[in-house]
Amino acid sequence: MAYDYDLFVIGAGSGGVRASRIAAGHGARVGICEDYRVGGTCVIRGCVPKKLLVYGSKFAHEFEDAAAYGWILAEPTHSWATLRDNVAKEVDRLNGVYLRLLDGAGVKLHMGRGRLMDRHTIEIGSQTITAEKILVAAGGAPVVPDIPGREFAITSNEAFHLPELPRRIAIVGGGYIAVEFAGIFNGLGSHVDLVLRRDRVLRGFDEECRTAVHDALKDGGVKMRTEMQIARIEATPSDSRGGKAPFTVHTQLGGMFETDLVMYATGRAPNTNGIGLEKVGVQLDKAGAIAVDEWSKTTAPNIWAVGDVTDRINLTPVAIMEGHCFADTEFGGKPRKPDHRDVPSAVFCQPELANVGLTEEEARMRLGELRIFTSAFRPMKYTVSGRQQRTFMKLIVEAATDKVVGVHMVGDDAAELVQGLAVAVKAGATKAQFDATVGIHPTAGEEFVTMRTARVEPAPSRKAAE
Repeated sequence: MAYDYDLFVIGAGSGGVRASRIAAGHGARVGICEDYRVGGTCVIRGCVPKKLLVYGSKFAHEFEDAAAYGWILAEPTHSWATLRDNVAKEVDRLNGVYLRLLDGAGVKLHMGRGRLMDRHTIEIGSQTITAEKILVAAGGAPVVPDIPGREFAITSNEAFHLPELPRRIAIVGGGYIAVEFAGIFNGLGSHVDLVLRRDRVLRGFDEECRTAVHDALKDGGVKMRTEMQIARIEATPSDSRGGKAPFTVHTQLGGMFETDLVMYATGRAPNTNGIGLEKVGVQLDKAGAIAVDEWSKTTAPNIWAVGDVTDRINLTPVAIMEGHCFADTEFGGKPRKPDHRDVPSAVFCQPELANVGLTEEEARMRLGELRIFTSAFRPMKYTVSGRQQRTFMKLIVEAATDKVVGVHMVGDDAAELVQGLAVAVKAGATKAQFDATVGIHPTAGEEFVTMRTARVEPAPSRKAAE
């Protein structure tokens, strides 16, 4: 049978765009569809605009610290509209870049939501397209729980387009999106209530790093409402003087507090609904993500999936890697699997958290004896300004091999530092090689190559030994 395309991609985010471009570069006839804007979550309503908001919010601290360095400034004021609109302009520019990338690669873009009719047929609006191979790269979307008043809440999608900066905001969640936006709104001058079900933020990260971030948020002025769940949200009309907050948040244990805006950041779900996966034999896992093998292949013989829709490691560079590997394997004659080991990541909270490799908890479960090196200090910049923000660094070393199996940092520019160290971890560097590296002085980064004394571990109890 003659198909319209050799490959058709559902979803023009980072993974889908990379796969389509590489496949086209290998000579394939490629089409792609997108129902909103090209670029995906990261470019349109995720990593990029969020990082720009982080930059904008950090200036408040810079202005405060500048006085100690001799800068005499008038009391600064901030225009949310200026920041919001400038970020939107950059998103528009990047959307145009992605459109040109597709066009330059010879990939045909079809605007609309793709739906699988059978294993080789895709419906987009009134258009029907056929393809020999199909790649699903539909991404994920924020989830708001089904509670009374959920219609009053926003998600990170809407946070970039607020008509005005809220005076008070309640952010529900303890993951990376929640803590990043807590820092953003706190830095821009909003009162922030961070509502989380557990005792600390960032479940799944190294425990000491979690504590460092949690304490930094609290010390920075964020109200930490721990071990709390929201039962319902009520709209409260303002009185004639505007003295009443527009929303009252009720907790499951009977408490309540008022706020001007409620934002949910309690997780994201794979975009698997409504695209016909059940018609073509594509199985989902228990979390509702597309189940794939190590080659990103689904249970349908000619259908693959990459990125957040598979819920493996939900990071843009990972989706790009998966898409590139798929295209090289299926169209380039260069079979290769995506390597999900030692993937570095960062949380752009304030201060930042970044890591690569195993957490201490993971290392203790998987490996034998460990040597743990830590360093905590106040950065030089703040010794003059008086800011109490601290930096925490951690190296996890497998004792038997001397290999550094985990690098963790909470502090300014953590992501920039750990990105470089990720190369060392990926290459299997040992602690001796870290020690043999001369540091750049004075920098925070030199601490990673000057930590010489391992943490003293408690002796095992007699009961544990038995």
